[in-house]
Amino acid sequence: MRFRRSLTAAVLALTSTVALGTVAAPTRAATTDPLAALLTPAVLDPVVNLLAAYPTKYQPYAGPVCPGGEPACIEDVITEMQRRLVPLASSCSHDAIFSLAYLRVTQNVKAAADTGYFADRTWLTQIDAAFAQMYFDTMDTWKAGRKTSVPKAWRLALQATEDRAMTGLGDFMMNMNAHINNDFPHVLEKVGLTAADGTSHKADHNAYNQRLDSLYHPVFDEEAARFDPAFNQLDLGPVDELVVGAIMRGWREVVWRHAEALANAPAGLRPLVEKQISEYAAGQARFITLLFASPDPAPRAAYCAAHHG
Repeated sequence: MRFRRSLTAAVLALTSTVALGTVAAPTRAATTDPLAALLTPAVLDPVVNLLAAYPTKYQPYAGPVCPGGEPACIEDVITEMQRRLVPLASSCSHDAIFSLAYLRVTQNVKAAADTGYFADRTWLTQIDAAFAQMYFDTMDTWKAGRKTSVPKAWRLALQATEDRAMTGLGDFMMNMNAHINNDFPHVLEKVGLTAADGTSHKADHNAYNQRLDSLYHPVFDEEAARFDPAFNQLDLGPVDELVVGAIMRGWREVVWRHAEALANAPAGLRPLVEKQISEYAAGQARFITLLFASPDPAPRAAYCAAHHG
């Protein structure tokens, strides 16, 4: 019970910067738990959707990654993610945790796009490809030893991964925080928040929240089966995956607002917005390290050696 209360507090603390409680998360089954009842998508997604996008002028995407938004861009991303995952998994690198999760998310994005889930598939494809390239570039920069060139939240995440200092869930949260809270606002602003006809892309941004909901259970189970048996053993009953789901909802809303701030900032104030984004992501990382530090990485290493395949 004490652990359950502490994780519930963590959800509230990590999402405290999101106005109007714009967090939500998945449930496996109906429950009478008060927290779970409040955090279901059916309750909170309408609130998220009521938070209107700030008027932002159309800015055509001129980046080098997937400039045409072709569906093949996501296929190329998936191929590259699979290539990178193989050596990480076979060596039981702690980087394999996020590498696997990101691959599964991207495969889900492709499946959603293929079925017409998004109103603007071209925009979503460009977002996906540019976002993934930022991750690839960060990992390559870190592996090349240019650690000071990596953003602060990523330095905290990748150093913790390298030191094997976190639980599997901690590695997941640290890397997810760095990629979402530090990288995503810049990608959204670069690709564009508004379509040529003036329509905001926020509806497509919000729409993916429920697709993420469907991933927590199977991805957590796969991480546990291959890399860390404790990954899916929070054992919190109805608020099990709600912990991560609620945090992701909150983070994604903050990301959109940070992207708006970048897109609308006067030239002289842009460095201040960039610093705010960097410090926010780093602050979230420091909090995560307090919650998910690993007392002993040896059992996880031994398990992974036998099950990673």
